Amino acid sequence: MNYPQEQIKPYSNDGKKSEQVEQMFDNIAPAYDQLNHTLSLGIDRSWRRKAINWLKPFRPQQIMDVATGTGDFAILACRELQPDQLIGTDISEGMMNVGREKVKKEGLSEKISFAKEDCTSLSFADNRFDAITVAFGIRNFEDLDKGLSEMCRVLKPGGHLVILELTTPDRFPMKQLFSIYSKIVIPTLGKLLSKDNSAYSYLPQTIKAFPQGEVMKNVISQVGFSQVQFRRLTFGICTLYTATK
Repeated sequence: MNYPQEQIKPYSNDGKKSEQVEQMFDNIAPAYDQLNHTLSLGIDRSWRRKAINWLKPFRPQQIMDVATGTGDFAILACRELQPDQLIGTDISEGMMNVGREKVKKEGLSEKISFAKEDCTSLSFADNRFDAITVAFGIRNFEDLDKGLSEMCRVLKPGGHLVILELTTPDRFPMKQLFSIYSKIVIPTLGKLLSKDNSAYSYLPQTIKAFPQGEVMKNVISQVGFSQVQFRRLTFGICTLYTATK
């Protein structure tokens, strides 16, 4: 099935979305962490903790962090969950190179590795991971159903999926405030800090177009996951989705 955000591309309507997203993240990689924390007023850290806390009782030993970017979530998950191995996958080498440096500094190179992977066709064997996490990257997928199906395939039976994604609040006054914030503040700050004019106009558009809440819950269920739940965080600016294979 086609979803509206799959049609939205960072630079032009021609060419593959995945290639443009790769180029965009390579461009903004050096400024990405600073931008993320600035744009979310630092609240993104508490969202990440909530996602990791949900996984704690299951003690996953083999974890894949999809759309790992600069590895923030991977590092936190490794520290908190103490897995045997965590693989961060992404289509942007630029972002992962920043992540590799961070992991080295943190002394976690033996536990965390990075691999360039397209989530719509992963190179891993079936039933490989105990848990898969995706923080703020799923709305950039070229094909949402394929990406979710692939994650389901490489998860072990009984394995867990955790998704954090930015969403649009649906209640007054946060709905109105968020609209102003995403249309004016995000693109302006993005231009200033990353020098990529397109990236931070693209990101708010994808948030708005991405399936959320009950709709996203159904999308996750339809590819083979069970016990799908979601929780809106911080007035609905972010949503935490959890599921079991």
